[in-house]
Order: sequence, then C-alpha cells, then structure tokens
Amino acid sequence: MAEIARLQALTKREIEAIKDASLVILQDTGVMVHHDEMLRLLGAAGAKVDGKIARLPETLVMDAVGRAGKQYVLYGRDKTRTARFGYRELVLMSSPGQFAWIDLETGQRRPATIQDTHDAIRLGDALKNITIVGAMAQPETISEKYRDVVLTGELVKATTKPTRCWVRNGATARYLLEIYRTVAGGDVALRTQPMVEAFLEPISPLQLPGDGLDIVKEFAQAGQPVSIGPMAMTAGTAPGTLAATLAQENAEILAGIVITQLLAPGTPIMYGGIPHIMDPRTGICSFGSPEQGLMAVAMTQIAHSYGFPTYVNVGLTDAKLPDAQAGMEKAATLLLGMLAGADTFGHCGICGTDHAGSLLWLAFDDELMSYLKRIARGFAVRAEHLATEVIHSVGPAGNFLAEEHTVRHFREELWLPTSVWTRQPYDLWQSEGATSFADRLRGHVSDLLATHQPPPLDESLSREIDRIVASAIRELG
Repeated sequence: MAEIARLQALTKREIEAIKDASLVILQDTGVMVHHDEMLRLLGAAGAKVDGKIARLPETLVMDAVGRAGKQYVLYGRDKTRTARFGYRELVLMSSPGQFAWIDLETGQRRPATIQDTHDAIRLGDALKNITIVGAMAQPETISEKYRDVVLTGELVKATTKPTRCWVRNGATARYLLEIYRTVAGGDVALRTQPMVEAFLEPISPLQLPGDGLDIVKEFAQAGQPVSIGPMAMTAGTAPGTLAATLAQENAEILAGIVITQLLAPGTPIMYGGIPHIMDPRTGICSFGSPEQGLMAVAMTQIAHSYGFPTYVNVGLTDAKLPDAQAGMEKAATLLLGMLAGADTFGHCGICGTDHAGSLLWLAFDDELMSYLKRIARGFAVRAEHLATEVIHSVGPAGNFLAEEHTVRHFREELWLPTSVWTRQPYDLWQSEGATSFADRLRGHVSDLLATHQPPPLDESLSREIDRIVASAIRELG
C-alpha cells in the first residue's frame, strides 16, 4: 500500500530558522526554573544560573537532544496491547481527566463522578481506535491530594490497554509507579516494558514548574518515558505571530529535554508541539482554529528534524455539541496532523476547550479516527490493482460486482463504516427515525456499555493495588 506523502508547512530553511531562534531564546533570555535542585543540576552542566533563570548554551541543548531516546513502547497489562511511538503508527489517547461531565442521557453538564470514570474506562477499552485509556473524569468527591492514585488503581484494574491520568506531584508519582511496578512484575520488568509516561507542561512563556519537574524526576529515574508539551498561545502567552510562537514553544520543549537527560540520560522523549492561539474576541484558548492545524504540521516537521516522535493537539474543537462546526474543526486539524506524520493527537472525549468530558465525544473521536486512517493509508497502484485484464473480461456495459477480483480486494480497498454512519436511501433513513449522527452514536455507546466487560485483573494483584491506594490515602490525606 502506497503511503500518502507527508504534508509540509515549512521549508528546510524555515525549520532551521525557527530552531536557531529557539537556541537564541534559551541562551540569551533563558528559562525560569521553579526547582532549586534542577537549577543546581543545570549550573553544574554549564548553564548560566541567575536566581531562578537558567540560560542554556547551544552545546548543552544539542547534547541533550542527541542523548534522548527517539522511540518507545508503552504496554498495557495485556502485553499485546501497546502504544508505539516513533514507529510511524497512529496513537489515540482518551483524556486523562476532566472536572465537568456531559451526561450521556440528558446532554447537560454536571460534576464528574467516579461512575463516569468507570464507564469511560470500559468504553475506552472497547473502542478499537483508542490506544491509551485515560481516566476521563476527575471526580471532585475524591480529594485531589491522592485522586490520581485512586484513578490509576481503577485504570489498571479495569482495562488491559496502556493507561494514563493526570499526575499531581512527586509524592503521588511515587505511588503511581508502585502500582505500575506491581502490575508489571517489579522494577526491572517496568523498566524493560514501560507502562506509563510522565507529562511535563512548561508554563508559557518560558517557565518550568516545580511539581512538574518532581514528576519528571520520579518517572525518568524509574525508566519511564517523558512527554513534554507546553501550550503557548499566540497573542497571549506567546508573541502575535505563528513563527515566534513556534520558536518559543520549541525552546520550552528543549529546556525540558535538557533537564530530563541530566536526570536520566537516554530517557525516551515525546516532543509535544501543542501550541494554540488566543481568540482575540474572547481572550480564551481556541482548540479548533485553522492556525491550530498549521502549527501542528510545522511542529511535527520541527520534531522530526530532531528525530523525535510527535504529539500535536489536533482533532479538537471549540464546539459544545457534535455539530457541523465540531466535524469541520476536528476532521480538518486531525487530518493535517496525521498527514504531517505525527504519532499522537489531542486527547479524545473532550467537549469544547476542556469544558467537560463526554462518552459521546469519545465515541465521536473513535469514529473520526477510523475514517481518517483510511485516507492516511493511501492505496496501491500495481498490476493487480490496475486490473486491466478484469476490465477487458467484463467489457463495456458490464458489471464488476460478482467478479472474483472485486471479492478479493474490496475489503482492503474500501472503508466499511459502522452502523453509526448513514449511507442508506433517504426514505429508509426517514422511516427508521430520521436520526442524526449524534443520536446513532449515543445508541452505540449505550450498547457498548451494556455488553463490553474487560478481562478482570488477577485477584491477588487487585488486592495489592487496593493496599497501595489505601496507603496513599492514609499518608497523603
């Protein structure tokens, strides 16, 4: 099957200009590091440290880029269910967690509950295009002091896929890693087959947060990969041009790479080029702008020039309903990111700009990825596929429906949609209720929740995880 040519927004000269600008920013302006230990580490490595500001020389930055791992695999408790980064595969992750929730039945927004988490994990396990299952909900009834530990326990017990939730700080990170070591079979097993990655979000402009660096330290020293993704906003927390936003975003990512490699040389890195724009009318972040897609293509090119796998925030929307705006914004930006060659994309199951989590939106994203994967796969042009002999045999005014060649090829050539999509005649659609895509999607979600049961975790492992969670609640609460 011929691959679609990679999409480009930048020339090679433009990529180098942005990278050079990032090095100037790091060397002349520097980054604010809210972590005394990391400042000492940077100073010892050759950075110029003045208070909380660290100015990074080019040699320090590029040495770190060279040392960093460029590929990695995350494993679920079922080791055949993996997420592979840097292998030209497409990975989707459901959201690590939202505080509000769109109720599946009423469509109304409300606080998220632990039952929403359970439903979201089960649905994420069932959906074919969701590779990593996130907690999706952040129930406020569980104290934030240990919420991530509780949710991680629920994740590994309820899905066999790789998992993810938002990590609060270094203290909770240690409990999370203890859970994953338990499931993996010990420290060596977890290092050999990583199950989770840290996520460091530099705070634009040019800051590295203390809690985030504590998390990176725990995960990197435990042999787990690190994803670095600032959300610089054009005209807000970044300058008012896309090129300057990219240069700043790249500088922030590079600063995170430097610290990660000083902590644990060779740690695999996910380059999270996820800038946004600030909407000039509302002053809030936009998830579905055309600039979002453009910058995603550019950031993918920059990441690939260093050799890193790439995470871009596409497949998202500013819409609050699964309507025409949502379809246009999600499909356009996700397709751009996929054709650029990114590895993974905006978290699935999000309503609007992080306004809420939703099972309906999660299923929407799964269906969209199925459709766009077919485009990204391209098609073959070989003698067998040109089929001149078949065309000659059938001849003018013939029909190819019953031909053996058609039977042999149509399943690989043609995308076959689920029952969520409509292709039936108008009268039949009308007689069956004249349903919308959202109507059919809601029924699909309900059916999956009613029928899908992931394999349970071994009972002894489940008890051990419950013990770790209880310990975290006791110590952190």
